[in-house]
Amino acid sequence: MTTFPGSPKVLRGGIVLLDNASPIVHRIIALQYNPDTLTRSLQIKGVSAESGDHLEALRLKGAPVETIQVEVELDASDQLEAKDANTIELGLHPQLAVLEGIIYPTSEHLYTHRSDAASGAIEIAPMQGPLTVFIFGPKRIVPVRITEFSITEDAFDINLNPIRAKVNLSMRVLSVDDLGFESRGGGLFMAYLEAKEQLAGKFNEGQFGEFGIKGIF
Repeated sequence: MTTFPGSPKVLRGGIVLLDNASPIVHRIIALQYNPDTLTRSLQIKGVSAESGDHLEALRLKGAPVETIQVEVELDASDQLEAKDANTIELGLHPQLAVLEGIIYPTSEHLYTHRSDAASGAIEIAPMQGPLTVFIFGPKRIVPVRITEFSITEDAFDINLNPIRAKVNLSMRVLSVDDLGFESRGGGLFMAYLEAKEQLAGKFNEGQFGEFGIKGIF
C-alpha cells in the first residue's frame, strides 16, 4: 500500500513481554493492524452500599479493576504478494504462535515440572510468566494479564496454513494492588495513573450556568 510523501506515521499498538524484576525485554510484538475498536470497563473498588456505614460511603479501597478488549486482525496477503518465504511456507502460524505463547507455560518448564514430580518434590511452584505490557500509544502503557483469548481463522492456503485471522483479547490491567509498588509492573501502573491525572488537568472546566443553576448549596 502506498502513502503520500510527508503523511504522518501511524503508530502501532502491541504487546511487550518484560522481566518484572530487571530491565530485560523478552519480546516485542507489534500488531499488524491497529484494532478499529478498543473497549474498556472499570469496576469500582468501593465499600458495599449494604454495609450501612455512612462514613465509608465515599471511600475508594483501591484502583478500579480495568479490563480492555480488542480484536486483532492478521492478514498474510501482502507478504504472500511479496513472496515472503516464511509466509509461503507457514502462513500466519508464526504470528499466532507468538501471541498464544504469552499464555502457555514453556515446554521446558513442563518437562522440569514432570521431573520434579517424579523425584518426589513436595511443592512445585507454578511458572512465573513474563510481565505482559499492552501499549496503545504513549499515553496507554499498562501492565496486563490476558484473561480470555480466542482465535477465528478465516482463510487458508493450499497447505491449510491460516492466511487470515482475528484474535480477540481480553486483558485485565494489573495495578499496584496486584504487583506492589516496588516492582517494574507497579511502576508502570503508577506512570499510567499519573498520566491520567495530567490529562484530567487539561480538561476545560464547565460552569454551573450550563446546568441552569447558580451553584450547589
